[in-house]
Amino acid sequence: MAFTGPLEDRILIRELLDTYAHGVMTRDVETWAATWAEDAFWALPEFPDLGGFTGKAAIVAGWSESMKHYGLGGGAARPMVYVAHPGEILVDGDRATAISYTSEIFEDPATSKTMRLRGRYVDELAKVDGAWLFTRREYTTFDARED
Repeated sequence: MAFTGPLEDRILIRELLDTYAHGVMTRDVETWAATWAEDAFWALPEFPDLGGFTGKAAIVAGWSESMKHYGLGGGAARPMVYVAHPGEILVDGDRATAISYTSEIFEDPATSKTMRLRGRYVDELAKVDGAWLFTRREYTTFDARED
């Protein structure tokens, strides 16, 4: 089954996914950063300018820098459009795994063309002091189109 474990934990993980997306859409560094564990790893192998980041400080610094370039209408003019929804959430005590699917619209900083990406995050999470946090996120794209 794609959704297992206590309903309350699954709802909190869903809210974590939504908080992450809200942080992207509003370019709110504090909101976005609050979704990560201190020792997390974020892998973006398909984006060579980003790559992978180890530790919350490096993750947040890398994201903050990249968000200066990824947006619409010249990057800084308007934030990228980013939505996510879970395909599965599997909770086992204070650990969980999840898969979420994303849809993004942004301006490619290299070409200035509008990109429409659909992707997938494979996540590992931990419940830390009562809050669910990402400990590992790895993103892959399965559909990319440019306008």
